[in-house]
Amino acid sequence: MDEFGPDIISVLDDDGKEHEFEVLDRIETDDDKRYIALIPHYENEAELLQDDGELIILRVSEEDETLLEPIEDEAEFDEIGKIFEERLSEMFEFDDGDEE
Repeated sequence: MDEFGPDIISVLDDDGKEHEFEVLDRIETDDDKRYIALIPHYENEAELLQDDGELIILRVSEEDETLLEPIEDEAEFDEIGKIFEERLSEMFEFDDGDEE
């Protein structure tokens, strides 16, 4: 694996179907909760162009295995989403269109 390539993970959904995602960022909060920001990974450029570019934010939990769970609490999701948004905009220097 190329150490400078994207961090790709495979995830099995509830139906046992495998999906590949690129990990954009990970955070751990002061209360030891962990979260991950993902985007779908495509080998085919045509599939990439058809993607809506939606960022997927999930909570990471450890039981017998690593589980990625949706964040059901809206306030928690908003708080974590804002943290990822700030971090990713700094990492990728997004232009939000509000030039002075």
